[in-house]
Amino acid sequence: MQLIPTSFVVRAFALSLLCVLPLASAAELSLASPFTDHMVLQRDLPVPIWGSAEPKATVELTFGEQSKRAVADADGRWQALLAPLAGSAESAVLQVRSGDVHLERQDVVVGEVWICSGQSNMQMGRSAVAAFKGASEDGLRSFEVKHSVAFEEQERLSGEWKKGGPASAVAFGFALNLRKQLGEDIPVGIIHSSWGSTSIEAWMPRDMTNALPYYATVLAEQDASKDTRKRIQAALDAGKWSGSDDVFLRRQSCIVYNAMMAPLVPYACRGLVWYQGERNTRYMSGMPDGPFFHRVAGIQEYDEALLAWAKRYRQAWGRDDFRFMVVMLPGFGSVLSSGPSKDRDHPTAHTWAWMRESQMAILDLPHTAVANTIDLGDVKNIHPKDKAPIGERLARLAASDTLGRDIVSRGPTFQKLERNGNQLIVHFNHVDGLKTTDGNAPAEFWICDEAGSRWSRATATIDGARVVLQAKNQPAPHHVRYAFTGKPAVNLINGAGLPAYPFRSDDFRP
Repeated sequence: MQLIPTSFVVRAFALSLLCVLPLASAAELSLASPFTDHMVLQRDLPVPIWGSAEPKATVELTFGEQSKRAVADADGRWQALLAPLAGSAESAVLQVRSGDVHLERQDVVVGEVWICSGQSNMQMGRSAVAAFKGASEDGLRSFEVKHSVAFEEQERLSGEWKKGGPASAVAFGFALNLRKQLGEDIPVGIIHSSWGSTSIEAWMPRDMTNALPYYATVLAEQDASKDTRKRIQAALDAGKWSGSDDVFLRRQSCIVYNAMMAPLVPYACRGLVWYQGERNTRYMSGMPDGPFFHRVAGIQEYDEALLAWAKRYRQAWGRDDFRFMVVMLPGFGSVLSSGPSKDRDHPTAHTWAWMRESQMAILDLPHTAVANTIDLGDVKNIHPKDKAPIGERLARLAASDTLGRDIVSRGPTFQKLERNGNQLIVHFNHVDGLKTTDGNAPAEFWICDEAGSRWSRATATIDGARVVLQAKNQPAPHHVRYAFTGKPAVNLINGAGLPAYPFRSDDFRP
């Protein structure tokens, strides 16, 4: 892990705020929006605390046995940094004083904090999941970020910490299972900031135009549209939006980030759970002309956008070990007309299989994970209700990767392919106890010749920690694709009951 000096974090944060709107009243001592009663502070990491005060005023902060001082800059902004705290469910008070003004935040605890963000499948409420009814919320706290947009990065947002789990089904399931994985009296705090049908571009800061030329084009077009700006401003002025206004606002680029993520930076947390991608599956590549909500990265560009976005968030938080856990898009029957096959069950069709591959690109960065959902979903419903397993798998990943728990957190992943005459032999990682859920042969393996001219369903046989593939009409098979269709009927798992990840061994273009 590369640690970034505290001084750099403070300077970087201060510089990042130079372009935002002025404080409403810099002379009044205040804490930033995420610091409310009942909050959870992140354990075992430095904890920035920031707010506003009279310019050049000294601000004194006390929490537990720590006392820190900060001096507000010329614009009235200040930040102090608490040394890493031990986890504790014991309620404490955060005190901030400047001159004669004294602020307190009551019932503060220290635990594991995660941001959960994305679009509608992250936003989907937990009431739709029967498994969560009556679940204990002891040790859980949550901060719900109100939907909003802004032309510039904001310093404040609407929301407050409360006791109990988040409204999101995925976030609640994650928090519930992470609390169980902790196995000790450590609280779990979730900051839930999601909005249905948002693209990844909606959650990008403006300066990402430097890393992504297509994003520069998107924002240039958005900025040039006087009608777009006028409609956004009218909605903000009205305060209460119509349904069509709501859709219009959330499908713009950048302005969701400005209002719903920028004010959270750099609140100390372990990382971010990201369940998003559906909005970016409308086409395979490029930005075709059309309605405004089509002007986003397609499936093939999503991997580059995702990696650049993650790197930019790490820069904002000043931490190379800021964690990302991506929720893979589950099974769904949508098929694009651009592919060579229109059959959602064929591995060459342009389905969500290709977006799942783009999502897996996050693993090119350290301290990342993908929660496999290939066995979940609904062929006709883009909002499936089987969210409980997602929360459990996310918690397993967090427990093994960030808590040091010795548990199996991943299903089998492709390691290498061995060719042996008319057979292909697939080797896996995370493969102990390889089996199928129904006792039948492994399903959803496809093989083809070296040229990729003909794909055939393979007969698969488990051989210890390997899967052996062959097909009658493939005398010399060369490539394999697994679970690479819209809604594959998979059954391959490891001994922990976790499904094998989809993959392809070829590099043929979609």
